[in-house]
Amino acid sequence: MPPITPEETPVTLRPSLTARVGPLEPLKLPVFRMLWSTWLIANICMWMNDVAAAWMMTSLTTSPMWVALVQSASTLPVFLLGLPSGALADILDRRRWLVATQFWLAATAIVLCATVVLDAMSAPLLLALTFANGIGLAMRWPVFSAIVPELVPRTHLPAALGLNGIAMNASRIIGPLLAGTLIASAGTVWVFGLNAVMCVASGFVVMHWRREHTPNPLGREKLISAMRVGVQFVRQSQRMRAVLTRVAIFFLHSTALLALLPLLARNLQGGGAGTFTLLLAAMGSGAIVAVLFLPRLRQAMVRDQLVIRGTMLQSASTAVMAAAPNAWVAVPAMFFGGMAWITVANSLSVSAQLALPDWVRARGMSMYQMAIMGASALGAAFWGQVAEMTSLYVSLGIAAVSGTLAMLAALRWVTDGMGEEDDTSPATQGWAAGPPKSPPEEEGRVVITVEYLIDPARAAAFRLVMHETRRARLSQGAIAWDLLHDIAEPNRYVEQITDESWTEHLRRFHRATAADMALRERRLTFHQGESLPVVTRYVVHR
Repeated sequence: MPPITPEETPVTLRPSLTARVGPLEPLKLPVFRMLWSTWLIANICMWMNDVAAAWMMTSLTTSPMWVALVQSASTLPVFLLGLPSGALADILDRRRWLVATQFWLAATAIVLCATVVLDAMSAPLLLALTFANGIGLAMRWPVFSAIVPELVPRTHLPAALGLNGIAMNASRIIGPLLAGTLIASAGTVWVFGLNAVMCVASGFVVMHWRREHTPNPLGREKLISAMRVGVQFVRQSQRMRAVLTRVAIFFLHSTALLALLPLLARNLQGGGAGTFTLLLAAMGSGAIVAVLFLPRLRQAMVRDQLVIRGTMLQSASTAVMAAAPNAWVAVPAMFFGGMAWITVANSLSVSAQLALPDWVRARGMSMYQMAIMGASALGAAFWGQVAEMTSLYVSLGIAAVSGTLAMLAALRWVTDGMGEEDDTSPATQGWAAGPPKSPPEEEGRVVITVEYLIDPARAAAFRLVMHETRRARLSQGAIAWDLLHDIAEPNRYVEQITDESWTEHLRRFHRATAADMALRERRLTFHQGESLPVVTRYVVHR
């Protein structure tokens, strides 16, 4: 069969996303249940490490800036390394890559443990080791995000992502409780030691997963080229740009509460390590409760309604925490803040997953995580600096007000053309007349021309469709696209596409989705020729 291409494959039907799926339904699938358990353990380890590091920093310094930088050091690597990690997760065997990340995190925990035992810890060193732990998180998140849609039917995806949210927030309860108990009874070193053991154990669990890795018939993509194509896809996707804008705004402001929470806990009446743990547990409990109601909320409200209402609830929670005198007020505020957090995060995560075809999923989700972690790292440092210049309470008050206003602006000005979602499932049929089976003798860039004969009266509508076509071609990996209009023959238009090489030209064909095929059919309705548009391929001589 000739290679699959964006021009010749008919549309395939998708399962409906409106079907009601229970919030726990994906756990009936054994492989998802196993990996979900691993995800839960991995996030317990993450929270144990973050709590221990944040609390240790309060014993090394009293500066709000240094305390807030622990959050920045944990999240900044995801921003810096997310894209190459996502590209590698799309290129390499995802199972092996996930195992490697677990062992990296275990090694970091061992170094942290040894440093504490040797009494060599300092504030800068703690930040450096926290950054190293963040590198492991940067490697792990994109690959796990890309694996989930492999494990569940499309109709189960929102519930599966909700369960991932439960794992994250159950770990927000279990991790701090374990860490707080160990810190109070045995010391911080035992937190890092237990973290190492759990990371190693979860790594061995993933090794028992018998996932069949199917190598790409065109060979592995080059890392730089894979990163370029990933960035191009997101740039050309109106939905992904809107999702990234919303999630960055939300976490830029909501991270103020988490970054300054250790100091808030100390300042509450009778506050201490136990109070800090209690507040994190309250936030996690709120998130878990919200996940159980998300299927009903999704039926009652569209995504943007969930996002703005969740943002407003998060702002209200932050404002209450700025004025809370004791835990009796702070705990309910954190509970509702957790509900808001998971509602917004889950709504945007589902939108991102549905906008991404499988071939670029890890890269797309890595940029989603980069937006979260970059905004969190910047927000933690920024709100910590505001607290230094003013006070904890003023900083939180500003974050509460500006968070809602910024989200309202984003919903109005950064639209995503919401309507029927594009079908990102792979195309299933081949070309009627595909590219040559053997590559050309010359090497170099490949230029493809497609000639259309268009009724001049319909030219304006045709150009609108070709504007969408430009986005589709570039999102698949083309490095240039132009639409040429013949001056001598006003009804003749020539689409010109440039690919990096013959191999990359073929890769673009394999990336075709059902949505690309639907767009092809729209283009062909304008063509007046007796046969299909003429396709010609050239190799560029340097």
